[in-house]
Amino acid sequence: MSAERTAAVEATPMLDLCADAHVHTGFSAGRDSVGVVVMAADRAGLTALTFADQAGPDSTWLPAYGDSVRRAQQRTDIQLSVAAEIEIIRADGWLAWPPDLGGLDAISVSLSRLPLAAGPATPQQVRGLLAAGTVRRADVIERAVEATVRGVERAARYAPARLSRPLSLLNQIGIAEDEIDAHLLTHLVEGCRVTHATVEVSEAWRTPSAGLVRRLLDAGVTVSAASDARYAAQVGRWQYVATL
Repeated sequence: MSAERTAAVEATPMLDLCADAHVHTGFSAGRDSVGVVVMAADRAGLTALTFADQAGPDSTWLPAYGDSVRRAQQRTDIQLSVAAEIEIIRADGWLAWPPDLGGLDAISVSLSRLPLAAGPATPQQVRGLLAAGTVRRADVIERAVEATVRGVERAARYAPARLSRPLSLLNQIGIAEDEIDAHLLTHLVEGCRVTHATVEVSEAWRTPSAGLVRRLLDAGVTVSAASDARYAAQVGRWQYVATL
């Protein structure tokens, strides 16, 4: 490769910082209304914004949520998308589905608890199991990665899938990315590639690492900057993401 070509490749940004792939509103985990979030996105100079409020079996507000975003679209040039963040709750990738998926442009898949035979376990509970020797670190890693891959596969059957804050659960448990076997990382990357899933690079959760982002890009996986903003002032504001 010529020096000019090398310089061009190195100068090419990995992420579009004018698009925020994951924000929350007062419908669920956030504080502000859809309109307030859109105004914040405009101040941040964004051209695209995806709403991805957390939804589950009791979330009956999705139709109103979608209508609110579509009304906001009539008042802005920013491209607005409607998604929902849905949690993986079983080892086979089963998700905590809301009652109605109609009107969603995408499903953002997250893993915040480790699926075990007794039910999903919080990071604190998993740390206790590790300390007691009830589970092994290698098994926790494999279970988390496998559940993530299967969850993305399930979501992709219903709508374009996005993977939210990948491996953040392991980080919370105290397991670093360099402890994950290369074949498991390859499995995760390949699972996203074959399902055409977008991987969110989370400002709030500071994950995935630059190394994993590069592996995803090398495999042809789309990656997107995601603030995971709970407050309008956080929308489209990058520190961790910008360092990548």
